[in-house]
Amino acid sequence: MNKKISLGAAICFMAIAAAIAFTVTMAYARNIFNERIANVEERAEVYQKLSEIDQIVRNSYLNEIDEDELMNSIADGYMAGLNDDYAYYMDQEEYREYQMENAGELIGIGVTVTQDESGYIRVLEVMEDSPAAQSGLQAGDLITRVGETDVLAVGYEEASSMIRGEEGTSVTLTVHRDQEELTFEVTRRTIETETVSYRLIGENGYVKITNFHSNTVDDFKAAVEDLISQGATGLIFDVRNNPGGLLDSVAQILDYLLPEGDIVSSTNSQGETEVLYTSDADCIDLPMVVLCNGETASAAELFSAGLRDYQKAELVGVNTFGKGIMQTAYSLSDGSAVNFTTHYYNPPSGVNFHGVGLKPDYEVQLTAEQELRLNELSDAEDAQLQKAISVLDSSKAGA
Repeated sequence: MNKKISLGAAICFMAIAAAIAFTVTMAYARNIFNERIANVEERAEVYQKLSEIDQIVRNSYLNEIDEDELMNSIADGYMAGLNDDYAYYMDQEEYREYQMENAGELIGIGVTVTQDESGYIRVLEVMEDSPAAQSGLQAGDLITRVGETDVLAVGYEEASSMIRGEEGTSVTLTVHRDQEELTFEVTRRTIETETVSYRLIGENGYVKITNFHSNTVDDFKAAVEDLISQGATGLIFDVRNNPGGLLDSVAQILDYLLPEGDIVSSTNSQGETEVLYTSDADCIDLPMVVLCNGETASAAELFSAGLRDYQKAELVGVNTFGKGIMQTAYSLSDGSAVNFTTHYYNPPSGVNFHGVGLKPDYEVQLTAEQELRLNELSDAEDAQLQKAISVLDSSKAGA
């Protein structure tokens, strides 16, 4: 039986529903308003404190204030206060160098470095014909002083930036090597960075990628195409000691290698995920293996994970670094810039690897001494490379 509701009751119900909706909306709006007020008040406290310090100093400081140095130091301090290991401020010159490096050029001495567990600067690779190579620096060297500055006193990031400088100027580096302390004076110059090298090993193409810069994409494609033209029936990609680089670069390379589908997504601070890059249907249809180690990080891990997620490659080596977060550089009105962490980035599977790294399909360890002179190992000495060749050959035999 249908029950009829009187007009008065209907109006009453509508009024109650409207009141509930209004109450919920007001509560939500009040929470947003309170959060914004709190943020405004917190920011006002920061500005007030800084203004108070500034007034006291200007009234009482004995010496002259270098306004540019003061502004740069304030910006440095703000970024340091984020407690973000990857956040930093770049003045105008540093930002120009940052842009040059991403474009595949740099003014420096020609080394790839990382932070050693001791806190000092470990040289991972010395570029061929670079100022560093000509001065006698070697992979595995531990840089303890830059000029008269102890690396531990200023920290890894600051000390690393001190190695860079204007073209034609020199930097003195104190290095520990085989229980010896050595000193090298190296003259900085503009270096065209080569991030891709390749060769044929039997019937397998070997491609080493040291970083993902803007110029890496074309160099990588040219290397793969040349190897295929030489008769390569499998591909080994070596991203050991690769610290990462540009997201756009690695995405274009994955697009070139992978079939159609999503390849990179990002997740912001609100937990919202967005697909950033997709691949078209064109791909390279050859068996592949990726060589990785504990210094394979960031974009290099994304490269490795992308190939494995599409079942295009297996990983050989040891667990990777575990950096699955993305930094964004924002230029400021005076030509300087800030760089800080803004997103997680995710491989095709959507499973982020930050703080965990990628576990290889075939774990193969090198000795500590072999890790230090990785670029000097012969093919026969390199157990990880030998395993990669074995995996490829088995894959082709089973096809």
